[in-house]
Amino acid sequence: MIEVQAGLSLRRQCEILEVPRGRLYYTAATESAEDQQLKRLIDEEYLRHPFYGNRRMTVYLQSQGWQVNRKRVRRLMREMGIEAIGPKPNTSRRDKAHVVYPYLLRDVVIDRPDQVWSTDITYVPLAQGFAYLVAIVDWYSRKVLAWRISNTLDASFCVDCLQQALGDFDKPEIFNTDQGCQFTSEAFTSVLKTHGIAISMDGRGRALDNVFIERLWRSVKYEDIYLNGYATIPELVVGLSKYFAFYNEERRHQSLDYLAPAEVYAKGIGIQAAETTATACV
Repeated sequence: MIEVQAGLSLRRQCEILEVPRGRLYYTAATESAEDQQLKRLIDEEYLRHPFYGNRRMTVYLQSQGWQVNRKRVRRLMREMGIEAIGPKPNTSRRDKAHVVYPYLLRDVVIDRPDQVWSTDITYVPLAQGFAYLVAIVDWYSRKVLAWRISNTLDASFCVDCLQQALGDFDKPEIFNTDQGCQFTSEAFTSVLKTHGIAISMDGRGRALDNVFIERLWRSVKYEDIYLNGYATIPELVVGLSKYFAFYNEERRHQSLDYLAPAEVYAKGIGIQAAETTATACV
């Protein structure tokens, strides 16, 4: 656990921890310690049972000794951006005024790096608050190409993450997202269109359309976030910087013939057999 003295400004915490402030999108926010603890429990149970809606989640919390009603649990899940649709976390909510693009990946064979990238947002509980994590993943290699942390769901941190990935790597042929307002926004889609990238969006309630990044969220939470119990956003950024370096360079994936994502991305080899998006979801 990294210790940072309480009361320090976010800028000073970043300086002490040598965290680039460009990874942080922060707006001061407060909530009760009890709500923070409930959200942590909801997040953990949601990973185990992503089909739980607020009714079942209320029953679960009550079984753990919490005196909560469904109305409160519904509010907390709404703030976290999750709901039982398929089992798809709905961290990004759709804006009906935005254009929604068709899903382009059904039965497509994924057989090379930079063929398909995808992105998503997940809720991250902290000991002193919360954050949202966005990441961009290459489907073929599972490599995390870019990521950002924010404590609001504003589209700007998603756009910046996309611009970093496009600046650091060759552009993909197709970019897949859910129908959340961050990704359907003109600010986000205009970047993709400017680079000539085909836009694909998950069908409503289809949890498996973006399966590779859902697997990433499970890994990063169980292998890093829950184990380390980060207290603040700067601590989280330091921890995730180390974890994603490990994930890309060292962590062996069975589906990649036990190679690491960075090696598969660089060489374009390593998967036992090219998967279609349908078989990859099984």
